Amino acid sequence: MGEIIYENQLAYISSLRHETNELILELEAFAKEKRVPILDWLSAELLVNLIVSHKPKRVLEIGTAIGYSTIKIASYLSKRGNIHTIEKSSDNILIANENFQKSGLIEKIRLYEGDALSIMPQLKKKYDFIFLDADKEDYEELLDYSIMLLNKRGILFVDNLLWHGHAAAQRVPPAYKNSTEQIRKFNKKFMQHPKLKSSILPVGDGIGLGVRL
Repeated sequence: MGEIIYENQLAYISSLRHETNELILELEAFAKEKRVPILDWLSAELLVNLIVSHKPKRVLEIGTAIGYSTIKIASYLSKRGNIHTIEKSSDNILIANENFQKSGLIEKIRLYEGDALSIMPQLKKKYDFIFLDADKEDYEELLDYSIMLLNKRGILFVDNLLWHGHAAAQRVPPAYKNSTEQIRKFNKKFMQHPKLKSSILPVGDGIGLGVRL
């Protein structure tokens, strides 16, 4: 399955990009070289714009990876804003912590180490913005916890809802069949959830955007 937007359109948009943060560019290069899945840069721009416009004080990220999107978010939070991020991979945790130190934003970031399905039920305070980008088999259950932890009018931002184009495909490669079915089930639940005003946007790998009612 190819890209979900035309290559010439993406190339044109990319030519207009103005990213000056050297650490961000370094992390993008690292992720590409090591094949670490991080948020597509175009989706990251949308994420940042929502942070700037919504001005959340408390942000929760489910799936830290190497800390790319964590740093993007923290860079645009207010002085009193903070982000909590959850990661279970010990390798990713080590790299993310190193990147947080490099960013100079460590005071705004708290990293929870472990499985989000175990950590989220223990969190007491609610959040103004939640970014979900974790294991796809956990998406449905993580959605339930996210809605419980999201303040009214809070934003839920979800990555990979078009799943490399497979979510809309009639034929899916065997290696993607299970994950594609999980994404399709999640999408129905996400779009029909009575506590969310939801949309799926054809940005990056498909962005889910929900507002807590």
